[in-house]
Order: sequence, then structure tokens, then C-alpha cells
Amino acid sequence: MATKTKNLKKPAKATAEPKAAAQPQQAPAGTQAPQPDPTALSIGDLRNLSTILDVASTRGAFKANEMAGVGFLYNKLQAFLAKVAPQETKPEENKAAAPATAEGK
Repeated sequence: MATKTKNLKKPAKATAEPKAAAQPQQAPAGTQAPQPDPTALSIGDLRNLSTILDVASTRGAFKANEMAGVGFLYNKLQAFLAKVAPQETKPEENKAAAPATAEGK
């Protein structure tokens, strides 16, 4: 009978070279990321303003002769938010309705 001999190789030593430190990627020269406008108002800001007007009027922060102007602005702000709010909720409603119609098929 012939006997087989196995050549056992020693594991090679790991000679890992130090990796270069990860540097943040920079935009090509001449291009910059757009900066958000710090003076821009969001829908959330307008909702907060509406709440502030409501709380301030409840606490008596406005004089009687100022109430007409405050009320006019509050009503105008509420109308704008009501006009914008349905546009924000429509995509969510469509997502919720899609699985219901798929189950019925």
C-alpha cells in the first residue's frame, strides 16, 4: 500500500499594509453644495406661528384695538395652511389605499 503524504503549508503571514486614512470626498473645484436659505419659512414654521397667535390671544397679549389685525392675519394663515395641508396628505392616502385594492383582486 502506498501512503500519501500531505504537504501541510504553513499559513502565510499577513502583511497588511496600513490603509490610507479615509478623507472626505470633496466636490469638484468650482462647485459647491447649495446652502439652505436661513430666512426661508417652512409649513411647520407657519403652523407654529398659528399656535403662537392662538396662545398669545388666549393669554390677553393683544390690546382690543389690535385684535382685528391679529384675527385677520390668523384667519389668512389658517386658510393658507388648510389649502396646503391636503396636498401633503394625498400621497399618504394613496399609499394606504393601494394595498386595500390589491387585496380585493
